Order: sequence, then C-alpha cells, then structure tokens
Amino acid sequence: MDNETKTKKRIATELGKYPEGLTIIDLASRLGISRQTASRYVLPLISEGIIKIRKIGPAKLCYLKKQGKKSGK
Repeated sequence: MDNETKTKKRIATELGKYPEGLTIIDLASRLGISRQTASRYVLPLISEGIIKIRKIGPAKLCYLKKQGKKSGK
C-alpha cells in the first residue's frame, strides 16, 4: 500500500471517530500532518464521495459520508 492510500485511510478512520465532523486543521493536528497535506488528501476524498463538507460560518467541517446510501440500500 502506497503512502497516498495509507494517508487517505487514516483520514477516513479519524473522521469515523468524530461523527460531529472535524475541520481540516483539527484533522491535520490529530494525524500529525500539515494543513496543506490534509487538504491535498481531503479534496480527492470529497470527489470520490467518501467525505462530505458542511460549511458552518467560516469553518468547513469534514464528515465521513455514510456508506450504502448511493445504491439505495
């Protein structure tokens, strides 16, 4: 498994622990990576439908998207 895949899995795992969501800064801090690095991995995860973003005031909260809803199950 390459570093990109490992980092994406770590992000998804961490977001799974916080159903109320985390900002990218909080996520980066919890994973020990920079904000820029976290953003670089979060954006593709949003495009892949794994993470969703909700804007609350100036903050953007990242959430792990619930699985199984795409197929109508």
